[in-house]
Amino acid sequence: MAKRIEAVNDFVVKFANVNGSGSASANELFAKSFLRMGIPVSPRNIFPSNIQGLPTWYEVRVTERGWLGRRGGVDLMVAMNPQTWDQDIAEVEPGGYVFYDDTRPLPASKFRPDVNVIGMPLTEICNTNYVDARERQLFKNIIYVGALAALLGIEPEVVAELIGEQYKGKEKLLMPNVKAFHMGFDYARERLKDALGLKVQRSEAVGDSIFIDGNAAAALGCVYGGATVCAWYPITPSSSLAEAFQRYCSRLRIDESGRNNYAIVQAEDELASIGMVIGAGWNGARAFTATSGPGVSLMTEFIGMAYFAEIPATIINVQRGGPSTGMPTRTQQSDVLACAYASHGDTKHVLLFPEDPKECFEFAAQALDLADRLQTPVFVMTDLDIGMNQRLCKPLEWDDARSYDRGKVMTRDELEAGKDFGRYLDVDGDGIPFRTLPGTHPKRGAYFTRGTTKDRYARYSEAGPDYVDNMRRLQKKFETAKSMVPKPLLDASARPARFGAIYYGSTSPAMHEALEALATTGISINALRVRAFPFQDEIADFVASHSKVFVIEQNRDAQLKTLLVNDAGINPANLISVLHYDGTPITARFITNEISQIVRTLNVRPIKKDKAA
Repeated sequence: MAKRIEAVNDFVVKFANVNGSGSASANELFAKSFLRMGIPVSPRNIFPSNIQGLPTWYEVRVTERGWLGRRGGVDLMVAMNPQTWDQDIAEVEPGGYVFYDDTRPLPASKFRPDVNVIGMPLTEICNTNYVDARERQLFKNIIYVGALAALLGIEPEVVAELIGEQYKGKEKLLMPNVKAFHMGFDYARERLKDALGLKVQRSEAVGDSIFIDGNAAAALGCVYGGATVCAWYPITPSSSLAEAFQRYCSRLRIDESGRNNYAIVQAEDELASIGMVIGAGWNGARAFTATSGPGVSLMTEFIGMAYFAEIPATIINVQRGGPSTGMPTRTQQSDVLACAYASHGDTKHVLLFPEDPKECFEFAAQALDLADRLQTPVFVMTDLDIGMNQRLCKPLEWDDARSYDRGKVMTRDELEAGKDFGRYLDVDGDGIPFRTLPGTHPKRGAYFTRGTTKDRYARYSEAGPDYVDNMRRLQKKFETAKSMVPKPLLDASARPARFGAIYYGSTSPAMHEALEALATTGISINALRVRAFPFQDEIADFVASHSKVFVIEQNRDAQLKTLLVNDAGINPANLISVLHYDGTPITARFITNEISQIVRTLNVRPIKKDKAA
């Protein structure tokens, strides 16, 4: 018998299934049961891009300390897919566990000597109790959830309550699922007693946190931010954002007469969708689209037109691992440069980098304000890891007294009084001109929307001085944006730190854990989370105050680092890239190991911790 990992409320469980087998709802049920027992959990669904047949994984991080990133390694592998058996077994920590269907026991050669094997004849149990082939497959998932509940010490009443909520109104499915759960629970309790050294105990560590995915939170943020128009084309992993906006609007965007106060259009393609958003923005509506990298590629010409014509538009980019021929159901921070400089000519766009669903909510609403204030496209840069995985976060704060910042919009009274209106005229030195909305005045304030060729009064011009004047004003406006976008947040080390680290977005949860792990080895790091582009002066000052600064990213080409060099004027010799881009969410162990190795190559000896520390 291998040495056993013994842990309470601190372990990683991973399910290896076949896509289309109905395992997703059962695995989610398993994850939520920990929350009901007051134990923080962070699940991640790693799924293929086809409908069924290929391998899929569901990883559940359980930790009373509340870490929400991936740790790395697996303590308990629920191995339900023979196709991936070898790679699944390889992930298990020494002393960890493999739970599998031993209706047909596997030879010892298929296991590692340093892992503990727990077998249960799931297929045999299902064949004995069910005749229908589909029922055998579906209830097999619930049976193994029941077995795991018994092995781990999950209260059966908690799971029964969750099953009741899941099948509310579907009474024909409710009792069979409860029965299947108890079938697995009773079997494991009687025949597999003490087979598992991982246990759970009730806790109060969840507090007032909510459990929501980033796409749903961003959709609600768009409602909160005043969006009334959404035009989109389906693309993984952003589709559920537009679908969530539809659900929220059907409840929250209905007037007293029962009429809809919103328009949601599924366009024929991404090009059409961004065109509709820009048209709505020009007419004064708050409008957005949700897409991913390939969609942004198709939108670029229209994005450039909105930049030069200065029309508000919000684009929520749920990033993924490359185009449709790549890894469309994998996560990466792969569109930073594509969005920062999207379109032709000299363009620069505002980017916001939320770290969790709460910031997806806040930044979606803020993006709509910024788009109006700056009269420009604004990108909210989430990714599949944030967007499609449910995560614990602080409650979303909704203030009914919130007012929308529409920016510089000239009114009818101002026009009637003879106020000078130049659509592209900088009147107060911030680079942002006044605009008018269609129908504001019957005779004054009209203008023709143009791209790059116009003067300050929107009159057609190809004169070089007019073009240069306009481009300089746009650059000034971009400088003004620095004071409007979210500032970076500093996480200062408790001890003097030689090194700094810059990170952003979905890297944040793993980064927090890695910083603590590095500190225990004597490597102290001051960390700065970048939340927006354009970059504020605090970022350059942070880099200047450290000998070397690690830039942690989930892409191959160090895109944020490139942006820091290009637009913040930072010396690239001061920056060291830590890059993760295999399509899975970054882990705390990866960050810790990479930085530790680099520190060793720099011949810097870690600071020894005091015994009392």
